Amino acid sequence: MHNFKNLKVWQKSVDLAVKIYKITSEFPVSEKFGMTSQMRRAGVSIPSNIAEGTAKSFSNSLEISLGESFELETQMIIAERVNLISNETAQQLEADISEVQRMILGFKATLTT
Repeated sequence: MHNFKNLKVWQKSVDLAVKIYKITSEFPVSEKFGMTSQMRRAGVSIPSNIAEGTAKSFSNSLEISLGESFELETQMIIAERVNLISNETAQQLEADISEVQRMILGFKATLTT
């Protein structure tokens, strides 16, 4: 069993979730139950599933985290296209999301089946 708090992939994904909260706090109130809620849920789900994997099937939990990261990436693209975030913010988020995705895939590759 891993201590999930020591995993760099978990730490980086928590940082990403915090960043999502900060960015979405600037969204219009009309997006509270729309894009704000969706992006926060996906952002929080990434490290949550990594943590959950320490207690059960790590491989499956990492796949779910990866799926959530793709969902977040899609939401980020839509947020940029509807002008909720700037191109610069989108580029920064894309880099952070891509890094987490690479870390998840790399960690998954180290697991024995």
